[in-house]
Amino acid sequence: MDVNGTVAEGFEPVREAFLRNFEQLGERGAALAVYRDGHRIVDLWGGTKNVDGQAPWERDTAQIVRSATKGVAAAVLLLLHQRGELDLDAPVGEYWPEFKAAGKEGTLVWHLLAHRAGVPVLDRPLTPGQAADPELGAAAVAAQAPVWEPGTDHGYHAQTYSWLTGELARRVTGRPVGAWLADEIAGPAGADLWLGLPDGQAARVGRVGPVDAPEAAGGLRTRPKRSVAEAYDDPGSLTRRAFAAITPLPDENDPAYRAAALPASNGIATADGLARFYAALIGEVDGGRRLFTPRTVELARGERSAGPDRVLVVSTRFGLGHMLHGAASPLLSPGSLGHPGRGGALGFADPESGLAFGYVTNGFRQSVTADPRAQALVRAVRAALAGE
Repeated sequence: MDVNGTVAEGFEPVREAFLRNFEQLGERGAALAVYRDGHRIVDLWGGTKNVDGQAPWERDTAQIVRSATKGVAAAVLLLLHQRGELDLDAPVGEYWPEFKAAGKEGTLVWHLLAHRAGVPVLDRPLTPGQAADPELGAAAVAAQAPVWEPGTDHGYHAQTYSWLTGELARRVTGRPVGAWLADEIAGPAGADLWLGLPDGQAARVGRVGPVDAPEAAGGLRTRPKRSVAEAYDDPGSLTRRAFAAITPLPDENDPAYRAAALPASNGIATADGLARFYAALIGEVDGGRRLFTPRTVELARGERSAGPDRVLVVSTRFGLGHMLHGAASPLLSPGSLGHPGRGGALGFADPESGLAFGYVTNGFRQSVTADPRAQALVRAVRAALAGE
């Protein structure tokens, strides 16, 4: 197994951990990028571009990053707030009047970001084709009655986060969320990151699919707790219903699905693009302008939800759209903010150390928030910092 790329002096253990993911944890194809103070210090890739193929992973190979997209979607709304165009404490209905239906009049903008809106499910799930239509998705979530009083509790809005954030951004800007992201975030940051894949980039994107955990996974837990497994097995649970808001599950390799803009689940990025995005949130990248002011960084990572998650059935911590460091999703340090993608990808920033991290893979495991491969890389980065 050949690992391509470079690491800065002192970060050689990160390369070793990346290689071990292939040798011991069943990795098929993956890439990792780490920035420090706006400069890339880790740039690694290896394996195959397609989970079921032989073509080699190239330096510019991109993959779907599933829920790691949520951290990008959150940045859209936070930037609108930073620019004075969106009040986080205002009722959502001030921008989106139809959303006030079915008892949601008191839902505030920040409730959407912190998974407190009470609408993680759709009583009438959408098909993949319907879900790709932003007008249909927005209408469905606007009509949905909340399953708890908005603002009083939290639960992961696994799929509905797409239409909650995407439609709110459209109402404020008058533009599709993917186009706004391209012009205002990805472009200025120089990040290979898309929400709605352009035709011209399709050849760079690999095929993704499920991969089994190896029999010996270095002692890491590979089975969920019984309560979590039962929640996923119960068709009537909030867990199953939240993930089944799109039924049947989309084909993530379908060009039509990749061309859609679903801010909860179908962003596509290179590892460098994901890391560069987070680097740009907290500072200048290669001399370019930063995206978030220090005040917005603090606002983004201020805890808004914590404790038992009504959907994920574990304790989670959220700021304004970003997951925060905790047992369910360990990041670099208590001050980190970011978001994992179910079964694989991970992106985050750590303002105190100036680190930004992006990991993408084509092989998805059953893990939801703490994939063993991503966690092995985070530990290696942490150890390298501690050894300086």
